Formats: sequence, C-alpha cells, structure tokens
Amino acid sequence: MKIAMIGTGYVGLVSGVCFSDFGHDVICVDKDPAKIDMLNKGEVPIYEPGLDALMAKNVDADRLSFTTNLEAAVADADAVFIAVGTPTRRGDGHADLTYVYAAAEEIAQAVTGYTVIVTKSTVPVGTNRQVKQVVKKAAPQLEFDVVSNPEFLREGAAIDDFMKPDRVVVGVQSDRAAEVLRDIYRPLYLRDFPIMVTDLESAEMIKYAGNAFLATKITFINEIAALCEKTGADVKSVARGMGLDGRIGNKFLHAGPGYGGSCFPKDTSALARIGQEHAVPMQITETVMRVNDGIKMRMIEKLRDLCNGAFNGKTIAVLGVTFKPNTDDMRDAPSLTIVPALVGGGAKVRVVDPQGRHEGEALLPGVNWVDDPYKAAHNADVVVVLTEWNEFRALDLKKLARKMATPCMADLRNVYSPKDAKRAGFVSYVSVGRGGFDISET
Repeated sequence: MKIAMIGTGYVGLVSGVCFSDFGHDVICVDKDPAKIDMLNKGEVPIYEPGLDALMAKNVDADRLSFTTNLEAAVADADAVFIAVGTPTRRGDGHADLTYVYAAAEEIAQAVTGYTVIVTKSTVPVGTNRQVKQVVKKAAPQLEFDVVSNPEFLREGAAIDDFMKPDRVVVGVQSDRAAEVLRDIYRPLYLRDFPIMVTDLESAEMIKYAGNAFLATKITFINEIAALCEKTGADVKSVARGMGLDGRIGNKFLHAGPGYGGSCFPKDTSALARIGQEHAVPMQITETVMRVNDGIKMRMIEKLRDLCNGAFNGKTIAVLGVTFKPNTDDMRDAPSLTIVPALVGGGAKVRVVDPQGRHEGEALLPGVNWVDDPYKAAHNADVVVVLTEWNEFRALDLKKLARKMATPCMADLRNVYSPKDAKRAGFVSYVSVGRGGFDISET
C-alpha cells in the first residue's frame, strides 16, 4: 500500500520506518527542510536504538523516502497518517490541535481520490469528528474516511513496541476504512497480534485512559515509597509483592523521582481538561498530577538533607538527565526541576548523560557537562543517580568513592543497595523508599 506520513517527529518517523519495513511504500513529510535534508542523508534527528539501521535498510529497498512536498506525497496515497505534535496549550492545559487541523486541511486540498485520513497524534475525544468537518469544508466533493489510530510506543523500545504490540487500536466509522487499516497492519494480524476495531471516541479515550492509569501506578508506588522510608519497609520488596498479583502486574511499579517524558505529563493534563469541559472531573488524574509534582520537590529535599541542609558550595555529580534511559528526550524530565534547584542553591553541578547533552545544554544552564562519571565525581561532595542508563548500573563504586571529596550517594533510581555503597566506602547513601545510612550517625 501507499502511505504518506505527515510529521517526522518521534511518532511519525518511527511509524513511517516500521510501516515501510512491513513492505508498504512510505513517504514521510515534514515542513522543516533541514530535518528532511538530514533524513535524506541517512541521519536520524532523534535517538532511538535501532532506528538508523532500519531506516537505511528500507531507504535502500526504495520503500521509504522523505520530502517537504505534501501535495505530491499524498496525491495517490491509500492512507495518509497525521503524526504532528499536540503540545499542551499554555494557560488551560488542553492539547493544542493547531497542527492537526492545519495538516487535515492541506491533505484535503491535495488528495485526488478516496483516501483514509488516519490520526496518529494523541488528540482529545471528539477531535477526529472535527478533523472530518475540516476536511469536508476544504474539499466538499472528496470521498474519504477519518480513522483514529493512537500510538503506544515507549521511547527507547519503540521499534519492538511497533513490531510486537500489545494491541493495535483502530477507531472507524465505516467498514471500508476498517478494511484499509487491516491491510496496513496485516503483517501483525498474521502473527496474531490483536487488532481492536472500535468507534472514534473510544479509540481516542483508550490512549488517554491508558497513559493516565500508568502515570497513576508510578505515582502510587512513589507515595508508598515515602511511607516505606518512614516505617522501615523496603519499597522494592513491596513492589515485587504487589506485582506478583496478576490483577496488578509488575510494570510501572518502580519508585523514583517522578514521571516525565512526552506523553504522561501532556496526556494527564489533557484528560483532566477534557473532564472539566464535560463537568466530569478526573479527580484521580488531577491528584496524580499534583502528587507527581510534589515527588520531584521531595527529591530536592532529600538531596538537601544529604548536603547538610544547603547546596551552597557543594560539588554535585548528576548521572543522567533524560526522563528515562535510551532516549535523548528531556521533556518534563525530573532533572528539569531538580538540577535548577541545585544550581540555584549555589552548587557546582557536573552532568553526565549519554544522549542528554544535545537538548540539555539549553535546558540546564549553569552546569558543566562531562563525558565520564568518574571525572564528574572527582572531588565531588555528592553523586546523584537520576536516570538509570546502563552505563550507570555497573559502576565501580569503590573507584567512584575514592574520587570524591565526601563520598555521598543519592540513588534516586534504586540501582544499588546500601550494602554495596557502604562496602565501597561511601559515608552516606539515600535511595527512594528504602533504608540508607549515614556513618556519622552510626
């Protein structure tokens, strides 16, 4: 099939590359000439493991191409996917749909025959019906269908998620559109991955409800972690005991400094706004958002306590600033709250992150970027594990402690254990939801 993908951001690029690997002919469109030039040179503008090789493979097979010419790309397409950004709108927390509606209008004016217009962007309930009206107004005689096909990709594991999904959700208004989407996803159907066909509104809501629930699980275990610290329980044992219950499951029960990223903050905010507009307050989701902000502040106080009440004059090595490992994404990362508090408090902050510097240099002014964790720890007072990159999971803790002026560790991802830290020579160790130690108090 011939597919046009409008938008070469995270969702659009990964989806376009993976569709081409299914055997479809895919043209990815973007208004940014610099980005298209980069893609045509074989360079990937985002960091996603394995994406560069898969892209090169399908470009070489003449199944994948990139252009700024939307009109030419969509003219003969069987399906046109809208995968543009829907950032949180300032002031009201709603998703900004400007780019979605603009893309729909351009598509309407360019397609030449029956076309399925598929919204891949995350959009509030009711948006796809509005997209249909935008297309009708721009091209009254056009024969088309609008489909909702939300994405469920995890940054850092997006290709595997696309190729081996828990489910594919397709919201339609006609059997004809459903058949087109079944053909597009046929390689997955043949391998027995579930293809769920539903109405437009349900497909839109599934995306928001799913992300809000996962954000709730993260925030719940972080609240339990705070209680564990007061009662002497170990949150890792608690999470494992909960996760073994098949009704709960073990995913998204890892205590840490709060959720961030491109989806959870934006989607919880949008869901809360949708609830307000329909006079059905999403009280659990609103509470999750508020508690998550508080968790980040609690991490700052945890670090302040480790620094004897003040950051001023301290040298702090921060390991990891992206919102999760295996991505370069800094959106709503806990580091954007925690690191400025350190700098603002007078600390000298050194940052190490395998992929975070590209975005982080502009977002985290006043820090020193270092390529090696041991260099970052040289004469430092505190080392903070903030993102659990593999590079930080097997550090030589003895070497790290020897490099430091006062070997203190804040393990905000629970990568290590108090025993490991004490054995390595650290004098203080704190984590999230577990016991720590301070030799001066023993």
